[in-house]
Amino acid sequence: MFAAYFDCPGGPENLCMKEVMKPEPGEGEVLVKVSASALNRADLLQRRGKYPPPRGASDILGLEAAGSVAGLGPGCSGRWKMGDAVMALLSGGGQAQYVTVPEGLLMPVPKDMTFIQAAAIPEAWLTAFQLLHFVGKVQEGERVLIHAGASGVGMAAIQLVRLAKAIPIVTAGTQEKLDATANAGAAAGFNYKNEDFSQKVLEFTQGSGVDIILDCVGASYWEKNLNCLNTDGRWIIYGLLSGGEVHGDLLARLISKRASIHASLLRSRDKEASSVFVPQYKERLVRAFTEEALPHFSGGAAPRLRPHVDSVYPLHAIAEAHRAMEENRNIGKIVIEIPV
Repeated sequence: MFAAYFDCPGGPENLCMKEVMKPEPGEGEVLVKVSASALNRADLLQRRGKYPPPRGASDILGLEAAGSVAGLGPGCSGRWKMGDAVMALLSGGGQAQYVTVPEGLLMPVPKDMTFIQAAAIPEAWLTAFQLLHFVGKVQEGERVLIHAGASGVGMAAIQLVRLAKAIPIVTAGTQEKLDATANAGAAAGFNYKNEDFSQKVLEFTQGSGVDIILDCVGASYWEKNLNCLNTDGRWIIYGLLSGGEVHGDLLARLISKRASIHASLLRSRDKEASSVFVPQYKERLVRAFTEEALPHFSGGAAPRLRPHVDSVYPLHAIAEAHRAMEENRNIGKIVIEIPV
């Protein structure tokens, strides 16, 4: 089969489409014929040699995929059948013609949705759902500040905050991106490049600040985050685009607000269950998302959830897709179309 590949860590120019061995489904696994995958920051870090896949995961890029069931491994429960349209949360391997997936990490493709659209859901939407519900415990009426609001996770988080009857506030770097977040449901948005987002957030909330911050930026935002975080607020860090080194009186500021910091990674959460009767974390997450959010992607549900696809690149143009993400050109998800 063909897959996204790089011979050594480095820039996008190291990427190519290469023929590799097709995987075989193991115990409780489903073989998926991939029609589309999507790009994530983790793919860029892995390509640079800074984020290796977890032990036992495929070293092929791609943390999500959409396609059809092409094979069933021994021990599958019968939940899926050949030809079913599915999408999957992965630890790796999605940017290839075939990938094997534990059956509990598969979700049905919503009715009337293309594989291109479906590929934009698993990683971004499950990350946002996890941050809001499993980590942040978002409550109705709370205010949530979402950094990188026009990213895949950001656009998903805006809609999921609305679904939870809470109030999404975003930061982004261009007016075009702020307009897109407003169309997705953001109650307010601020350009971090030319205004102090912490002061703007305090003005918007009449001085009370936000209850939850979803932060993929890290070090450079710590003071402003604490400035606009409400008493007893939750600051959730899931990325470090500006680095992780903090200088200053962070702990004293946290204590003064009785605030908490939560750090979260989704990719590495695997094989942590102590009993076959206790579902693993990712399986619990997929099940909760499938029950609580997935119905809202189909017609008739209110509010309606929509994945936002920025652009589509064929697998052989994977290097150009990486360049687009590195330059922060995308609003929503960059999708990779897999050749038949």
